[in-house]
Amino acid sequence: MTGWNDMQTRSFYESNARERARYLLDAGSFRELAGPEAQLSSPHLPVLDEAISFDDGVVAGLGKINGRPVFILSQEGRFIGGSVGEVGGAKMVGVFELALKMHEKAQVKYPNDESRWPAIVISFETGGVRLHEANAGLLAHAEVMELIQACRGKIPVLSLVGSKLGCFGGMGFVSVATDLTIVSELGRIGLTGPEVIEEVLGKREFDSADRGLIYRTTGGKHRYLMGSAAYLVEDSIAAFRDKVAAVLAEPYAKIAAKRAIGTPTLVEEQLELTALAAQLKPKDAYDIWAHFGNEKIAKSIPDLSTKEFLQQVKIRKGGGVS
Repeated sequence: MTGWNDMQTRSFYESNARERARYLLDAGSFRELAGPEAQLSSPHLPVLDEAISFDDGVVAGLGKINGRPVFILSQEGRFIGGSVGEVGGAKMVGVFELALKMHEKAQVKYPNDESRWPAIVISFETGGVRLHEANAGLLAHAEVMELIQACRGKIPVLSLVGSKLGCFGGMGFVSVATDLTIVSELGRIGLTGPEVIEEVLGKREFDSADRGLIYRTTGGKHRYLMGSAAYLVEDSIAAFRDKVAAVLAEPYAKIAAKRAIGTPTLVEEQLELTALAAQLKPKDAYDIWAHFGNEKIAKSIPDLSTKEFLQQVKIRKGGGVS
C-alpha cells in the first residue's frame, strides 16, 4: 500500500478527490464525513437512468494540518464532471455549518490561540451545476456563498485549484470568493467553460481545442499574474499542502488581506480593469501580461517552469489602469 510520505510527491493534477483530501492533511488524521458507507446518493439520477456515486462526487472530511483542525472538501471530476447536485451540495453546506459550530466552541476555550480554531480547505474540480438537478445545484452554490460570508472574520477558507477539470461555472466564482486561492500551472478557473463558449459564440471566438489559448485565458499562471490567485505552486500534493500550512500559520487578518473580491477597494479595481480592457482591446493574454511589465518575456511565459515564472514575472499590483 502506498504510504503518506510516498503520496506527497504525487501529482495533484492526477490525484482523485479522496487522495487529495486524505494526503493534504497530517498523516493518519483524515476522517471522512458522510462517506460511501453512508450510501448517500442523488435521488434524481436513477430516474434519468444515470449512474450514481455513494459520495455524489464530493469527499468531505476533518483532520489536521500541522496540528490545526481543518475541514476539507474535495470534488471528484470523474463523476459527472464534478458537477454540483443536491447531495454533494448538502455535504459542502454541512461542512461549513460544522466548522462554524466548532469555531464558536474553540473561540471560547482558546480565545487568543487561532491555531486551535478550525479552517476550511476546498479542493475544486468541477464544471459547475449538475444540469440533471439544476435547482438543487444552484441552491447549493448560493448557500455556500452565504456561508463563506458567515465565516468572514472567523474561519479561514482556502481554495485549491489544480485538478484535471479545473473550476468552472458558479463554483469558479465561489473559488475566488474565499479568503485566498492557491493554484498550480495546471489549474484553471473560469465562469464559462471553453466548450460552452465555442458552442455559443463559435470557434473563431474561442477554439476549445486550443490548449494554449485555454491556459493563457483561464490557467494558473494567468490567474496568479492577474491577482485572482494569491499563490502559484508546483503540481504535487506536498506543494499544495506546504503552502496551505504556511498560510494557516499566519494570523487571520493577514490571510484575509489576500482576498481577490468582496471589498469596496477590490470592486474599484475590477472596474478599473474593465476600463483597461476597453482601452487596450487585447487580442490575447500576451497583451495584458505585457501591459503589467512583462513585455520582454510575455511570449515565453507559457513555456517557463513554475520556478522560472515566479522568479521572472511581474504581477498586477492593485488598480487596473497605468
